[in-house]
Amino acid sequence: MATESGYPTIDIPNIDVWNLLFERKIDFSPEKVIYINPHTSQRYTFLDVKQTAIAFGSALRKQWNWQKDDVLSIFSQNCIDTPALTWGTLWAHGVVSPANPAYSVSELSFQLKDSGAKAVLTQRPFLKTVLEAAKNARIPRSRILLIGDGGGVDDVKHFTDLIREVGDGVLEERGMRSPADLAYIVYSSGTTGLPKGVMLTQRNIIAEILMVTAAQSELSSEGGPGGSGDTVLAVLPFYHIYGLGCVVLPQFSLEIFCKVVQDYKITYGCVVPPILLLLSKSPVVEKYDLTSLRMLVSGAAPLTRDLVDAVWKRLNIKVKQAYGLSETSPATHIQRYDDWHTTVGSVGRLLPNQTAKYMSPSETALPPGSTGELWIKGPNVFAGYLNNPSATANALTEDGYFRTGDVGFQDPQGNFYITDRIKELIKYKGFQVAPAELEGLLIGHEKVTDACVIGAYDSAQATEVPRAFIVTSESGVDRDVLAKEITDWLNTRVAKHKRLRGGVRFVDEIPKSATGKILRRVLRDRALAEEKSQREDRAKL
Repeated sequence: MATESGYPTIDIPNIDVWNLLFERKIDFSPEKVIYINPHTSQRYTFLDVKQTAIAFGSALRKQWNWQKDDVLSIFSQNCIDTPALTWGTLWAHGVVSPANPAYSVSELSFQLKDSGAKAVLTQRPFLKTVLEAAKNARIPRSRILLIGDGGGVDDVKHFTDLIREVGDGVLEERGMRSPADLAYIVYSSGTTGLPKGVMLTQRNIIAEILMVTAAQSELSSEGGPGGSGDTVLAVLPFYHIYGLGCVVLPQFSLEIFCKVVQDYKITYGCVVPPILLLLSKSPVVEKYDLTSLRMLVSGAAPLTRDLVDAVWKRLNIKVKQAYGLSETSPATHIQRYDDWHTTVGSVGRLLPNQTAKYMSPSETALPPGSTGELWIKGPNVFAGYLNNPSATANALTEDGYFRTGDVGFQDPQGNFYITDRIKELIKYKGFQVAPAELEGLLIGHEKVTDACVIGAYDSAQATEVPRAFIVTSESGVDRDVLAKEITDWLNTRVAKHKRLRGGVRFVDEIPKSATGKILRRVLRDRALAEEKSQREDRAKL
């Protein structure tokens, strides 16, 4: 059965993102500092952001003859300049396409070509990659700009140089964009095949901003760095859709994260489960005062009670969960502030203006409590995949639902749960095993620092079996004894079909993306290589 959001329906105005953010009455001083770089103390006030955005948008138009729907790619770590330049591109009626700074030349080349990018913003450490990829995509060297600390390099200008060349001339009228026009092209993670360009419209982004605002009533709209009210810190990268609306550290380091929380009295933070794991176990945390933090919001991967309880027990910090995807702009669910510990494991209630349902494999709507694939419909659902009509048709139903590919259920009170991805479920003799559930249990073991579970094929049983890859801080111990201890411990907590019949392997670290998602394919490849080696050894015998 379909579920409507329990929040009151909100009105979504027919304006564009620029007008929503900057051409409205604000209830704070334009001189309020809203962005700060903790490493350099560089600051942007609200007025700074608006003026820089307009100056950059004007420079794009006047210097580069920027046209409607021209695409600007951003290939960098998080940078305090990014918000203003993003909105400057939108001011100029352009489209922004963030890219993962860990991409290789070939990966970046693909995104630049697929998105039709006309220019690239980057930072000095990534310039070599950008120059090669831009050449492959036939983007002129003159259309590459640097952001962040320092000026230009050789003939590659800094964005401030482009603005300075325009001078203080009278700005032309910009006009308003249609709600159906694109704002962003964000690339999916590409777990199967090449990454897909997710087309997000002006209306998608406006709806998302208003929907999240309605559900995050516990946050004060006053204050910021140096003022009263809530000060928010996030460490999620800008190239990922979950981080687009957040100002964050350039890159994550637990030491720096804790120091910034202490020095700037951070009250609210956006994190991912691996950061919570460090906060719950690392000795580094003991060196800092984190008492200003009253809430952390976790996203990007499932969150377990053991981890929430561990952070609360150690630091007295509340942790709630949110859920969303690139295709939904991103957030669709957020736990309510007061529900952080009464519905642990839930991603919360459905945000306003949305409808959702869990579906069976035969595409029949399921009642509360039944596990199936989550489908979502709302004004935040994307317009489709760029240059990929077949993928769009597979993802969007005729009546407007987006097939998320995520598995979970809804309880009778309207709380939604996500247990895993359809493609990541382990099939053991007809039973389905969710890796995230086992991982959540494993990290509750005192000798487990981190864990990943995959399905490893067992030819003797002709089925997949759960196998755990474990990171442990224990040294000088018999690994076989420790593996048995962990396996026996888990077996007492799960049904028989969920036991670690594939064994335990110890690793130095669990491979993860910058947003905290476990890169299971890396460990699957390792398992396949191990199986191949064993087959070859048996053949020799």
